[in-house]
Amino acid sequence: MSVSANVGRLVELSAPLWAGEAEVVRTYWDSSVRTGDTDLLWLRRQCSKEFNGTGIGEYKNLGIFVGPLTELREIFHEIDAGIDRRYAAELIEVLKDEFSHYMAFADVYDAIREADVPPLDPHTLESWDEDVELTALRHRHNAEHGALGVRSSRFTEGGYCTLFREGMRLKGRGGAEDLIAAACAKVYDDEFGHMLEGIAGLDEEGWSDNEFRLMGKLVIAQLRLRIHMRNAEFSYPLTEKRIQAIFDGEIDPETFDFQRAEEALA
Repeated sequence: MSVSANVGRLVELSAPLWAGEAEVVRTYWDSSVRTGDTDLLWLRRQCSKEFNGTGIGEYKNLGIFVGPLTELREIFHEIDAGIDRRYAAELIEVLKDEFSHYMAFADVYDAIREADVPPLDPHTLESWDEDVELTALRHRHNAEHGALGVRSSRFTEGGYCTLFREGMRLKGRGGAEDLIAAACAKVYDDEFGHMLEGIAGLDEEGWSDNEFRLMGKLVIAQLRLRIHMRNAEFSYPLTEKRIQAIFDGEIDPETFDFQRAEEALA
């Protein structure tokens, strides 16, 4: 995958923070903070993100699931009468992907919960402070910087699939670990594609070097909040001191798989 110096710089800026988010998840699996209850907590929270998440430029900021569902309803009578049927098909595919991601984690939750714990109800799921803060930042970037803000939000979406990649590495440990690994594997390929949507075509936007520098600042701000969001989701396996060290660059950066990206975009 060939990218410009500006896009390469965005990847370079992001790589240590992607690694930081991965460290949160990887540390949690064998951390003393982990219990059956904290597993149910992060699964509920992840289901909330998959079912109700918003802030990446989706239709009318209605969320990754309700957004395309609402848009489909609104354009229904215009399909092939002003709206290309292929665009409608893309929205249907997004709906399918996002709902399947929710199902993957909801199925794990229901499989590992005790009998006296009620099954998951997506309509009662709540977000948490750090995720609310990340969403608000994305909304602000989208509103203040238009297409560049939306691109920044899409570029940071999924944090380079860190949760799903680290979850897949649990395979073979048995029990809940294997269930989590299987769920993450189901989601990983879709999320890799979603991440690429934030990169593909960036060089064709016609932005100046200064605009790319601004995008770099937005991306760093979002990815830093992603680490705090993920750390809270997983019951704080990293200390604030360690997070600050990550922000200071005391971590090996995540290696971006340019070959896989090129194959996915082919």
